[in-house]
Amino acid sequence: MAIQNTNIQDIVYKRLIADEIVRYLPTKDIIVLHGARQVGKTCILYYLQNLLKEKRLATHFIDLEDSRYVRILDAGVEEFIRYLSEEGFDGSKYTGAKERLFVFIDEIQYLENPSPFMKIIADHYPWLKLIVSGSSSFQIKKKFTDSLSGRTVDFEVYNLSFTEFLLFKKYRFSPAPAYGLGYRKPNHRPLAYTEKKLQELKALYEEYVLFGGYPKIVLAGDVKIKEKYLQQIIDTYIKKDIRDLAGIKDVNKFNRLVEALASQSGQLLNVFELSNTCNIAKPTVENYLFLLEQTYVVKSVRPFSGNLRSELSKTPKIFFYDTGLMQMLWLKELPKEVIGQVFETSIFAELVKKYGSQRVAYWRTTDKKEIDFVLKKGKSYLPLEVKLNFAQFKASPIKYFKEKYHISEHRVVGLHGKVKDKQCIYPWQL
Repeated sequence: MAIQNTNIQDIVYKRLIADEIVRYLPTKDIIVLHGARQVGKTCILYYLQNLLKEKRLATHFIDLEDSRYVRILDAGVEEFIRYLSEEGFDGSKYTGAKERLFVFIDEIQYLENPSPFMKIIADHYPWLKLIVSGSSSFQIKKKFTDSLSGRTVDFEVYNLSFTEFLLFKKYRFSPAPAYGLGYRKPNHRPLAYTEKKLQELKALYEEYVLFGGYPKIVLAGDVKIKEKYLQQIIDTYIKKDIRDLAGIKDVNKFNRLVEALASQSGQLLNVFELSNTCNIAKPTVENYLFLLEQTYVVKSVRPFSGNLRSELSKTPKIFFYDTGLMQMLWLKELPKEVIGQVFETSIFAELVKKYGSQRVAYWRTTDKKEIDFVLKKGKSYLPLEVKLNFAQFKASPIKYFKEKYHISEHRVVGLHGKVKDKQCIYPWQL
């Protein structure tokens, strides 16, 4: 008996990462999408499927939220091939080169042993191309074994970037990069915005910071609905899925830890203080932090290490990936105004989405000179200060850093106040 897909969305929005993924559709690699729940992995799969359908290529979609699919795939590859045959996909009809069946599997972590299943398909069924997604990097890494080495290509999917937020809002926008984060070209002049455009972008970025970048929340019109949806993500994903994944017994303590972290996003991570505040043993706090990182809730940012190691802090900072989620956990509601700590968290998330988490650090000396972010660019580094209002910027730490590391460029990322010079940029110019 055929199992029908019933949750394909009427409108599928394109995500920017899709263009990168498309390059790997012709290859033999198994494509794996990692990311938290509700960030849009399923929609990316649907988008790719629609793209292939337009080219009249054979596709099939499997959602492992439906336990009937899990039973079929857990029964082994032969049972899976039999199921595909019953659905009208006869392997003998595909050459394995130009003609293949593209199978999309959503929430692959629900399989008992996905590694041997995927390895057999990759090695013995060249006519099958797998594109899979998973909501927990921790669970996927635990279930994916070394046997898949060289057979997968991985992509991390985050909530919407501000550029994608504007696309979802159907807001027409051509980025005026000014000096951005690149290096200035000779005789290059930054493209100025009209006052009208500038005010529109500022208002939209404030909305993005206040409510976050989960697609469902962005598309919801009413603030109370946004709050309801965010609370559902907290209750079902953070306080249930992650709790169950780790076998957490004292739920209240775990919840207190997550809420404490939300109030400290952008601050130095003090495990000892968290242990005392939440009454949780230090090793347990460290275990929970690891789990929250692997499930894309938070990210620890390591300090920049240069040639002044004796005077540099070694303590990481902690950041949330989503400002809406962070504020609901911290404040229990969505605020009406943006505050500096939340603005800085949003800039962190933008940098990660555009440049990757491994290229983002912060800098702080033992005598408390500090720079919010240091971005690795090739063999060089770019210091960035984040200020909600440009007028709040103090130049001395940046000046000290640039002199010590022989760096000529820096950027000040802000939203309000007067743009003083060419080093000042808006968030959409990152």
